[in-house]
Amino acid sequence: MDSDDRQTGRILTRREALTLLGGVAILASGVPPRPGFAQALPACVVTPEQMDGPYFVDARLNRSDIRSDPADKAVKPGVPLNLILRVSSVAGAGCTPLAGAMVDVWHCDAAGAYSDARDPGFDTVGKKFLRGYQVTDAGGAVRFTTIYPGWYEGRAVHIHFKVRSAAGAGRGHEFSSQLYFDEAVTDRVHARAPYSALGRRTQRNNEDGLFRRGGSRLMLALTETGGGYTGEFSVGLKT
Repeated sequence: MDSDDRQTGRILTRREALTLLGGVAILASGVPPRPGFAQALPACVVTPEQMDGPYFVDARLNRSDIRSDPADKAVKPGVPLNLILRVSSVAGAGCTPLAGAMVDVWHCDAAGAYSDARDPGFDTVGKKFLRGYQVTDAGGAVRFTTIYPGWYEGRAVHIHFKVRSAAGAGRGHEFSSQLYFDEAVTDRVHARAPYSALGRRTQRNNEDGLFRRGGSRLMLALTETGGGYTGEFSVGLKT
């Protein structure tokens, strides 16, 4: 199932990314910014844009806990992951939190299946588990409660995210990329049920074509928290 490398829909070019949101460049760092409304410029680099893949669905599910399917309330099992994304406007030597940006997150379950998709390995059309969006708060942050992703053929373990200029904005004003995980942490997680039912994964970061195109700058910073993990990533929009 390596179809996630297919480009579907409209993917921004580098030039378009640099003019995103009315003339901004996208920067990011796995290191969360220090507290404070305006702060010293973090160790940001231009974020590699990466494709939506075939499994993006603009479901418009405004929710922070994305583990369940809205229809039957069934919760996907897996190691808990609290995901925090911080979006800032970068100007001069400081980063100012950007409120009102719409941030979508979506990823596969512990068995490697995406919701609302039909693939040789699964048919989940109509389901909406592990999908949702939040709008950045006054501090530029969005928070999601989810699970550690599983794996599937042809891809390293990853989470998709999309930043749009504001809730309800059109697709022309958006930036999509993916977050990746430390291999040692993934090995420990995937040795546990329900992940272990899939057996040993076949694709690691350095074997993934998309990861080799900038994935080292898209690593999610993880800390262990209460039987699961908290992951943080900072995205800067440079005016």
